[in-house]
Amino acid sequence: MNNKHPIKLISIFLLLFTAILNAQEFKLTPTDYFQNKGVDIMVFDDIYPEGHQGGLSLIMHGNRVATNGDIRLEPTPGQWQPVPVQRERIVDHNTNTITVNLSYPDSSRHLTGFNPMIYPDFVFNYTVNVKSEGESIIVSVDLDRPVPAEFIGKVGFNLELFPGALFGKPWIMDDDQSGIFPQQPNGPTSIMQANHKFMGDFNKEGQASAEQLAGEGYSPIIADDIVSEPYAIGKRFVVQPDDPYNKYTIESLGADLKLYDGRMNHNNGWFVIRSEVPQGKTKEAIKWVITPNVVEEWLYKPVVQTSQVGYHPNQPKVAVIELDKRDIGHSTPVLNKITTDGLKEVFLKEGEEWGDFLRYSYLKFDFSEVKEEGLYQISYGDSKSSIFRISGDVYDRGVWQPVLEYFLPVQMCHTRVNEKYRVWHDLCHFDDARMAPVNFNHIDGYSQGPLTLTNFKSGDIVPGLNIGGWHDAGDFDLRVESQAGETYILTLAYEEFDVDYDVTSIDQHSRITEIHQPDGKPDLLQQIENGTLSVIGAYRSMGRLYRGIITNNLRDYVLLGDAAAMTDNEIGNKDDRWVFTEDNPGRELTIAANMAAASRALKGFNDSLSIHALECAEEIYEFTEENSRSKSSKVHAAVELFLTTGDVKYKNWLLKESDFIVDNINRFGWFLGRAEEKINDDEFSKSVNRALLSLRADLDNQASETPYGIPYRPHIWGAGWNIQEFGFKHYFLHKAYPDIFGTQYIFNALNFILGCHPGSNTASFASGVGANSATVGYGLNRADWSYIPGGVISGTALIRPDFPELLEFPYLWQQVEYVMGGGSSHYMFLVLAAQQLLTDQ
Repeated sequence: MNNKHPIKLISIFLLLFTAILNAQEFKLTPTDYFQNKGVDIMVFDDIYPEGHQGGLSLIMHGNRVATNGDIRLEPTPGQWQPVPVQRERIVDHNTNTITVNLSYPDSSRHLTGFNPMIYPDFVFNYTVNVKSEGESIIVSVDLDRPVPAEFIGKVGFNLELFPGALFGKPWIMDDDQSGIFPQQPNGPTSIMQANHKFMGDFNKEGQASAEQLAGEGYSPIIADDIVSEPYAIGKRFVVQPDDPYNKYTIESLGADLKLYDGRMNHNNGWFVIRSEVPQGKTKEAIKWVITPNVVEEWLYKPVVQTSQVGYHPNQPKVAVIELDKRDIGHSTPVLNKITTDGLKEVFLKEGEEWGDFLRYSYLKFDFSEVKEEGLYQISYGDSKSSIFRISGDVYDRGVWQPVLEYFLPVQMCHTRVNEKYRVWHDLCHFDDARMAPVNFNHIDGYSQGPLTLTNFKSGDIVPGLNIGGWHDAGDFDLRVESQAGETYILTLAYEEFDVDYDVTSIDQHSRITEIHQPDGKPDLLQQIENGTLSVIGAYRSMGRLYRGIITNNLRDYVLLGDAAAMTDNEIGNKDDRWVFTEDNPGRELTIAANMAAASRALKGFNDSLSIHALECAEEIYEFTEENSRSKSSKVHAAVELFLTTGDVKYKNWLLKESDFIVDNINRFGWFLGRAEEKINDDEFSKSVNRALLSLRADLDNQASETPYGIPYRPHIWGAGWNIQEFGFKHYFLHKAYPDIFGTQYIFNALNFILGCHPGSNTASFASGVGANSATVGYGLNRADWSYIPGGVISGTALIRPDFPELLEFPYLWQQVEYVMGGGSSHYMFLVLAAQQLLTDQ
């Protein structure tokens, strides 16, 4: 009898069993996060907890479902609650562990002036230990000292659950409690004694107190100590038990788990599962076992990324196909034309393998040779793109126009904005503004020094500020660089493309704006006027530029809805907004450049404003200090003033600084090209051209790093605004130096914004533009999960180190915020540029 066979069988069985066990384990990847098939757990890779992006994060089968796993001092903390500082992160691949050392308080955050909280007196260090154990992740927390009695119930380990994917979904706690995640937060509430307090509105020596500034019936603070009663309390919590792709279990081996709804005290909150640190515990004060369900056969479904609008017949047409790196069975992309008889295959071609970027592999499908007009869709296996057009008039209607038709009018300040039966917002901020207190840091970053830098004292009414301008993003402030910058981009669009488009009535005297009611005036010129009025009105009143105009209290800073609700429009009351000033030569000279350009566009439309804008630019240029930080801005101002006035003193200064300009051609090339021919100096032109050749090589190298054919190095925030600004500047490089710079980056940047960007959400960043677009945006109507047509969101963000994400959630400003100063106007310019380049062919 041969006894070797049973031993052989046993050995094979053990090998297979070991392989199966290993297949079910979480392992640390080379990029230092835990992975098991399609489930990833990041541990303190991200550094933005205020934006629901930090601590321990859970990504399941292509979707981030939970984040911000960390010690917090409230059950449901908001944007300005204290957060710890990360001291050290240790990754050990041998033991499959990540250890993170952290501390409270992070006093540096308080000193910036961005945080309106005073940190608690309880200072402590702690360690978060994360290790894999089979198909689970073990999370434990060690404190360096026990929690004092007065902080028991306040210090706990939180994990935030993304609400947008949970509405209507089930949960179970301990088998005897269950529920459905609700669409809105539901009572009852409870009151917790605060660990901290608001700084009040203004509680520093020499400044008005919150009580002094608060008007009758006005609440200067928000009650952050009011939280929801927990939906459930127990030891074992299961999320979405019915969904294998999103089911995960959290078991606490100690303190109870409590399920909270963070939206009860913060509209932008998430659901929170939390365990409080028990009295007297330091070692393993918290210990959780997190077990996500792993679908063995799961692969990331291929994503076909195209422009959601489509393509002109003569422009390059390249779809990007995003694949799981484990997906080795490539299909052949097919272009189908949509006809009255259904789909018709018209073009088939093997995808070109591009390589890896972030966590995915990529193919490129070039169908540029297809020029026949019509409706099309690309299929790749079971995946399909959105339907798009190929047409000579693809950019002629409803693409750049919503920026002028909707977004810019809706953002206008100091006016009522109507759209037929709808009121976007009523007359607002007619009572702007009072001079801000000295020695004060505002929550939004404005800082007033020891002087007001004007003849006005703190609290004085400053005239001339209640006209023009646009609300910036969702907090309704007017940043001078946003106002002037927006005006500048619109000016260049007007000069380049001679846009004569009129669908809006704007009356600065009656302070009424009517969308879709023409008034015989070019909308673009009226918007240039609107921005210039804000900047020049303040300059003429104060003798200098403002830094910003913003609400004087936190309660109005977080207002959701109609901006007219912020103040009573009666000048001199305690609810008036504040105007801040600063001594910032660099910013001032940049705005001089902006106003010099605006004066050209306004000539013949509003001559007095044109004259005042030029006077402002000339005075700032003449009297503003030039230093190492402001010199670059002075180059910009000199170029625009030379183009506007032709005065040779600006040309002479530019030639004197030719070495500096050439050495920094990456910053100056795009606007210098508009003036170089007029400067008319051969040596200067030769030096500039040599430098531009080096710049082109640098851009080509950066663009080759991504499958999207543009320089793109994601960090945390969505990069859409930066990419469209790059395309905007590249247009001027191409126009001035066509032998050096081609058009490909202009089209690639535009396609990125319109849907050809990383991640499974291929929506156009331009709201309301294209077959699929971002229709949940961080604007004035975000509380309604709605959008403003023509607003352009920040776009796909990076969950570090390698996960691109664009969630449909209105409160993630780093993904879906609208802003002024280029957020939408750069996009509009890009479309107009593409339209003109293709028309000229």
